[in-house]
Amino acid sequence: MVHFLHPDLSPRTIVPPDARKDALGYCVVQEEASPYSLVNICLNVLVTNLEKLCSERSDGTLCLPEHWRFPQELADRFLGVMTWQGKLTDRTVSIFRGNQMKLKLVNIKKAKISTAAFIKAFCHHKLIQLDATAVDPDLPISDIIHGLCRNSWLQQNLQCLLLDSTTSIRQDSRLLLFGQLTGLRVLSVYNVCFHSEDLAHVSQLPKLESLDISNTLVTDISALLTCKDRLKSLKMHYLKCLTMTKPQILAVIKELKCLFHLDISNHRQLQSDLAFHLLQQKDILPNVVSLDISGGSCITDGAVELFIRQRPAMQFVGLLATDAGYSDFFTQQGLRLVAVGMRNHPLDLPVQFTASACALNLTRQGLARGMPVRLLSEVTCLLFKALKNFPHYQQLQKNCLLSLTNSRILVDVPFDRQLSSEQTAQLKEELLRAVKELLAIVKQKTTEKLDDVTLLFALKALWNLTDESPVACKHFMENQGLAIFIQVLEAFSGSAIQSKVLGLLNNVAEVRELSSKLVTKDVVKHVSVLLHSTSMEVSYFAAGVIAHLTSDKQPWMSCDLQRSPLLQDLYVTIQNWPSSSCKMTALVTYRSFKAFFPLLGNFSQPESQLWALWAMHHVCSKNPSKYCKMLVEEEGLQLLCDIQEHNEADPQAQQIAASILDDFRMHFMNQQRLP
Repeated sequence: MVHFLHPDLSPRTIVPPDARKDALGYCVVQEEASPYSLVNICLNVLVTNLEKLCSERSDGTLCLPEHWRFPQELADRFLGVMTWQGKLTDRTVSIFRGNQMKLKLVNIKKAKISTAAFIKAFCHHKLIQLDATAVDPDLPISDIIHGLCRNSWLQQNLQCLLLDSTTSIRQDSRLLLFGQLTGLRVLSVYNVCFHSEDLAHVSQLPKLESLDISNTLVTDISALLTCKDRLKSLKMHYLKCLTMTKPQILAVIKELKCLFHLDISNHRQLQSDLAFHLLQQKDILPNVVSLDISGGSCITDGAVELFIRQRPAMQFVGLLATDAGYSDFFTQQGLRLVAVGMRNHPLDLPVQFTASACALNLTRQGLARGMPVRLLSEVTCLLFKALKNFPHYQQLQKNCLLSLTNSRILVDVPFDRQLSSEQTAQLKEELLRAVKELLAIVKQKTTEKLDDVTLLFALKALWNLTDESPVACKHFMENQGLAIFIQVLEAFSGSAIQSKVLGLLNNVAEVRELSSKLVTKDVVKHVSVLLHSTSMEVSYFAAGVIAHLTSDKQPWMSCDLQRSPLLQDLYVTIQNWPSSSCKMTALVTYRSFKAFFPLLGNFSQPESQLWALWAMHHVCSKNPSKYCKMLVEEEGLQLLCDIQEHNEADPQAQQIAASILDDFRMHFMNQQRLP
């Protein structure tokens, strides 16, 4: 989670993305962007035809025609295009030998060139900046530095050097001569074999202002005190080898009074509380503009808010993977980059396309769990607007729709809109059309016996559409949905498919006027078998279908299906389940507990009651902040108390009810202890 404060000020080192200039002018989708510049078209032609245009030296390397000359800016761009296209090799990089090219800002990121080729091509130029991040192992970091130090001009004038290693940091040489590069202002040695002794040399550089020592072998950062009066930016993410105590680390940081930017974010494996202790310091980082403490443990909204209020110049705070960021203080202060771009440029396709890709990456892999609901709600509305404004751009539509399938957005983000009667009617029509089309996809895939990602997404979409939506459930039943889903169960045996089918049948079974239509031989046959599935999720959802269908005796009386053996089987199965606090592969979520309440109040059917209690305890133990609040708002606590005190209640049901109430009390006691 990233929060930008004071929107009228822009962070010093953070530049909002420009889709038109991204990646040296290479927009992701050419037809969706402005035309390429003439310079870029020419450079692309040159790179594509480089072999034809150049002659070959005796050593097999390429040489430009003698009369060719490139001015510095054009040479830098030409090299950038070659690097971006992966065309920089020992054979091609030789065109930068000699004086036909005058380089200043060199980018060889991810290049596959040798030490000899690097030295011959670049170390005679008057470079101001070199980005050599993630270069091939054939070009070791130590060789890059030795090559640069061979040129006295570079020693005094190279200002920016960006390095990292794609190989193990312990495999590189320790002979790093950073101390000779006295002109350096910016240095990144992320993931490099860089020790405390190296830090001591670097800290003596007379012009150093920005330093990144993340994921290095530094054990002691005390050497930073040498440059305390000039260091403005420090990144020390994931310093796993630090041997200093927290008070010692904080004592060093406290002396760095010129820092504008500090990154002490943590890798998820460290679980460090350094940031927690830093936030308690009143006389530390007086001039800080941006602070990244993502991944830190024990961080609260109160502590972060107090820290920021004491430092009014702050514009950025990183809180991803922490327990902070939910306070109104953050959501009312400024905007986030993606939301800003989408809102300010609703009809600019490159902006919307780039933003949709950003939103997709920021909401996947569990990152959405750490974002405030208000921010997610805002971005979700903007995604809907992008879908409407650009209906014919498939990749943008895909980005938006995949973002909207995020479970946090589907479950937690509120959409409170008042619709006119015409809009409501239109919505019902669109819902009916969506159910029909999704069922058609499922039927086609089932006929072809093709269990691909399209089938899974169609099943998931139908499951979500019918969740607490009697209208959608009715559409499902009226369009032969039950027959199609029976075919799915007969055609596929994978637990991912079975759980989605049973999840939807749970939604239908919760609707009283429709549940009786599910009491058929096919449904009972499949759910009774799947009740004993080795997949916990499949068994759980099968049990839910049985619990709901058997709660009404009437449909069973008019057919020859046996209800009692099914209930007995349900009871025995639940008895054999692990604790309701167990972890399932799929995260079970509910928008409401109201569908469970009729089951909880039915003491004549303890089997269904037991399943409902197990389900409620499971989600309450996984997400107490959400579901304990739901228990209060929906007045479910009294039902749990009734079960706990009822003389004829099942002992295991009473035990689970007591566990839920204990978890509830513990959660709110913890909430009251928070500052």
